[in-house]
Amino acid sequence: MRTLFSGELRVAYGQFYVCSGDSLFSTATPLDDSFAGQRAGLCGGAVPGHLFLLTGMHTGSVPITVELHETEPPLDADVWEDIVEASFRPVSDDIWLVEWGNGSYPLPLSETSYRVRYHCRGMDEARTARYAGEPVLDEYLLRFWPSPPAPDRVVKETSQAAAYWHEFARKQPPGPTLEELAEAERQAREEEEHTKIRQEMDAWGGRLPSDRLREVRDKLRGIQGYPMGLVGLDAALVHAIDAAGPEEQRALARWAAHRACETAGLRDIGWVARSLAELDRGEPYSPPLDDPRRLRDAAFSDARVPRSHDGTPGLSQVAAFAALFDAAAPDPLKAALDALLATAVTYDTHRPHLFAEVRRTFPAMAIAPEAERSDRQ
Repeated sequence: MRTLFSGELRVAYGQFYVCSGDSLFSTATPLDDSFAGQRAGLCGGAVPGHLFLLTGMHTGSVPITVELHETEPPLDADVWEDIVEASFRPVSDDIWLVEWGNGSYPLPLSETSYRVRYHCRGMDEARTARYAGEPVLDEYLLRFWPSPPAPDRVVKETSQAAAYWHEFARKQPPGPTLEELAEAERQAREEEEHTKIRQEMDAWGGRLPSDRLREVRDKLRGIQGYPMGLVGLDAALVHAIDAAGPEEQRALARWAAHRACETAGLRDIGWVARSLAELDRGEPYSPPLDDPRRLRDAAFSDARVPRSHDGTPGLSQVAAFAALFDAAAPDPLKAALDALLATAVTYDTHRPHLFAEVRRTFPAMAIAPEAERSDRQ
């Protein structure tokens, strides 16, 4: 036998609890749910992972001992006035003895099935509140031992308080069976999965993304108002680009960088033209495109770079430089999507014209993947 707790526990409304898992934060489990379908009051075990225990003392501190036994202990019926039993299976190995107000004490129990025997004495004498310094009138013992689930029972009944709670328990209709709980849990999981699928489809323009799109999703560049980047502007085109394959994606990335630099008025600047040629040949960029800091210095120092009203490179120019960097990314799908999004920024309100131009230039991207599959069928 091991003593898991021995001391005074604060109660109010004559309640304390044993909780496991999330039920530690749900000590307000309804009284009637805890005793649903039981014959015995005092120890409600109808809610999985939770025990609802009642005392004669309404408000104050009561002495409580909690024990763990390897096998069923003796009844000690001559020592205790009221004794009940119930079954208890923690829903995790995080198990606590919880007093009113959520003060808690760990109980080193395993996640297995237990029989619980709750012993009480002095319940009728302790109905009124007890304050500090006043004598102890009631006492409680809670014993656990490993045992398969079994119906609850009244072992001994003496007090009027116990009789009242036994009558209360017998008026509570049975709760759901284990099979019903399992089915409800299965349905909840299924509904949750369907909800996730619907949400993902909504986020991707009404269809599920491929595994490749999911792979690059968290790496895609976004712009203000479109946290998933190009998906918020033209979801069908994103799916078409994904279906086109690596070679087409890489070609689109290079094309987009050219269009961005042309739209932003950068294409005829010598070092920009050189970088575009290097991109077309699949070569690493030479300075200043080889380093973001050098590029920034060049963009600010070269008077040929168009400026905004405050004298700094404008949004279109910054987006065009981003398209150059994005187009050279190792992943062809990410390179295509990010470079095209940066190019869309340079087009400002004329983005639909850009996307139409993409579809004319790359016919494989003019048909949505679903429509293409339908044609093949």
